[in-house]
Amino acid sequence: MKAMILAAGFGTRLRPYTNFRPKTLFTLAGRPLLDILIERLAQCGCEAVMINTHHLHEHVESWAASRNHPIPVHIRHENEILGSGGGIKNAADFWDDRPFIVVNGDILTSIDFKAVYDYHLSHSHPATLVLCDDPEFNTVNVTAGGFVSGFKANHAHAGGAARVLTFTGVQALDPGVLDYIPDGVFSSSITAYESMIRNGGRIRAWIAGPRDRWTDLGTLNRYKAAAYRIMAEKAIQKVWPESTAEDILFEDIEGGGSDRIWRRIRCGGRSLFMADHGLRTSDAVTEADSFVSIGRLLYANGVPVPRIINADVQSGIVVMEDLGDVDFQSYVRELKTEPEIEIAYQTVIDHMIRMAFACREGFDPKAAYQTARYGREVILEKECRYFVDAFLNLCLNMDVTYERLEPDFHRLADRTMEFAVSGFMHRDFQSGNIMVKDGRFYFIDFQGGRIGPVQYDPASLLVDPYVGLNASLKQRLADYCCKRQAEVFNAEPRRFKKGYEYCSIARNLQILGAFGHLSRVKHKRRFEAYIPNALETLSTLAADNADEFPILYRTVVQAVSKGNIDIPDAGKQVH
Repeated sequence: MKAMILAAGFGTRLRPYTNFRPKTLFTLAGRPLLDILIERLAQCGCEAVMINTHHLHEHVESWAASRNHPIPVHIRHENEILGSGGGIKNAADFWDDRPFIVVNGDILTSIDFKAVYDYHLSHSHPATLVLCDDPEFNTVNVTAGGFVSGFKANHAHAGGAARVLTFTGVQALDPGVLDYIPDGVFSSSITAYESMIRNGGRIRAWIAGPRDRWTDLGTLNRYKAAAYRIMAEKAIQKVWPESTAEDILFEDIEGGGSDRIWRRIRCGGRSLFMADHGLRTSDAVTEADSFVSIGRLLYANGVPVPRIINADVQSGIVVMEDLGDVDFQSYVRELKTEPEIEIAYQTVIDHMIRMAFACREGFDPKAAYQTARYGREVILEKECRYFVDAFLNLCLNMDVTYERLEPDFHRLADRTMEFAVSGFMHRDFQSGNIMVKDGRFYFIDFQGGRIGPVQYDPASLLVDPYVGLNASLKQRLADYCCKRQAEVFNAEPRRFKKGYEYCSIARNLQILGAFGHLSRVKHKRRFEAYIPNALETLSTLAADNADEFPILYRTVVQAVSKGNIDIPDAGKQVH
């Protein structure tokens, strides 16, 4: 038999994602839908496949040319889209005198195509439509004798319909069906079938059984649900081969400041973690790309990060080991004494230093999300301007111009890079991104990693407003970190410490900008609770460096005064 996959559609229900990639190249566990369908057809005895194209046709053509398919794959481009019926008719020269299979390109199914084809050969009617029961799409009327009598779900005029079911987009057809389809114009196959029925023709229904899985992937929710399920099944099969897919449960987890969706996958008393970064919308490096490439680099270098089980960067879904729910913030607050806290921080710092040193050589700048390096432009735009726009103006309504602070900001950027010691930096190394499991510390949310000043990560850790360390403990930890890092990177300790101080200011500006954005734009009001701690830290840093950054100091003094707003207290300082 021969088969056709209908792949010319615009994917309007999946916009804006289909503005960049045709829906038939959306992936499930890293495999495009077309790849899955072609393999299924080949396994069922299909000897050649025709794919019709229109929207973003060059993507399908390029993909097909790059693959070594198990059977011949032909592409038929439609300059003007012809619809499901017109597409089938446009491939008339591909068909021979035997019946053929037609499959929609945006479905996922376990239906046995060979069983459908054999059933079609067993009767004398020109068409067999595969139907299933899906309440969202049930519109096809089926008689008690198993014939399709209409497509409008109108029982009053359904020719004695006994059931109303869903057309799966899988069909077996005789070549004679082509006579009902006009040549060279847009038409629907459904219109042809309705004409056949009016003219006395009969269309057989092949009704999928309870174990025949079928999903229309034409909407984001349906595509994501299928992607979640398949990614979970593949990961569980890889980690626990003895488990069965029927045992899988999903549990939604509250996320942090990003828009990613987090889910815990439970199966037989064990669990994995899933992060959904969102569908790709361009060829640029995405968060998912960076998360996977950096995560694997860190893991390979012995950095304590979660093991990535599988990943699909087109769908944005990554499955990894589950590190539980205890982050470093919660862990530290439960410790009883300051020496215990200090030892915990020193252990984390030691791991952080190894990460910065071990991964600086193997890091691929092309894997970085947004920028390959942390430099002046990042400081000025992502930290200084962010602080002005999102915190001072959006959060505190201060009406401050970036230009007013620009001289100090440029000086801060220059000084930070002047005293920078280059290595791998995590970029968001705070207590919420450190997990604690079985007494061990693990780093997460490393997708912002890049090459930059290694003093930045310890600054992030110690100015972290979520914990709020007391001044003396913070100073001891800063001294410990700077001494250890200077030794590892063979840098002069005092120069290293100066770079740490500048990074602390820059990081604090970024933190407050983020809190303003998250609370006012994203409406994640829980972050407001940590503004007082962050603002207090910045005021101390600005006062200590008032001679060097006088405009910033005066602005921070105004912000402290203006910041006397009704925000909940984040809690007392830790010891």
